[in-house]
Amino acid sequence: MKRLRTSLKNYFLTGLLVILPVFITLYVIWSLIRGMDAILKYIPAKYLPETYLHIYIPGLGLILVIILVFVIGLLTRNFVGRKIVQLGENIVDRIPLVRVLYAGVKQLLETLFLQRTDAFKRVALIEYPRRGAYVIGFITGESKGEIQNKTDKNMINVFVPTTPNPTSGFYILIPEDELIILNMSVEDAFKLIISGGIVSPNEFKKRR
Repeated sequence: MKRLRTSLKNYFLTGLLVILPVFITLYVIWSLIRGMDAILKYIPAKYLPETYLHIYIPGLGLILVIILVFVIGLLTRNFVGRKIVQLGENIVDRIPLVRVLYAGVKQLLETLFLQRTDAFKRVALIEYPRRGAYVIGFITGESKGEIQNKTDKNMINVFVPTTPNPTSGFYILIPEDELIILNMSVEDAFKLIISGGIVSPNEFKKRR
């Protein structure tokens, strides 16, 4: 009887682990679509396709936002667009608090989405915040210039993300011989951090 209860419990938890990610993903997508559709309230009815088709089109707001982002990206790639962006950034650069927030968010997004060659090369363990305790960090490259010249050891740039939001975190300089390099991929490390350690890299491999 005890074995049966254990088996039923394991089956239930396994099913839950399959259903919950799907449900949460669909819920987030649906919430995003509904949120984007709310933008349509600010557009005159005569410009909406629903006025002429007489049917509700779910996700139209999301489609319009995607098109808008694409058009902005297209315009920014040309000379006039770049000048407009530079003008806007110059204005933002004159506002003390906003300047710091904007620069930090922009640099982080460029690192995450543009996949620069010097971004997130490897995963490493760092002994922090005390001896015997470790955090996962992403190596972004070797330190150069004045910082490297004024230290006795070869310093490595490391970004340490937070849980469950890995887009926030802090930058730290660590001597190369104090890093524990992992064979874990950057993708698996991100999944581990987002899950708060609930799912290990071995479980990622089993699910693939």
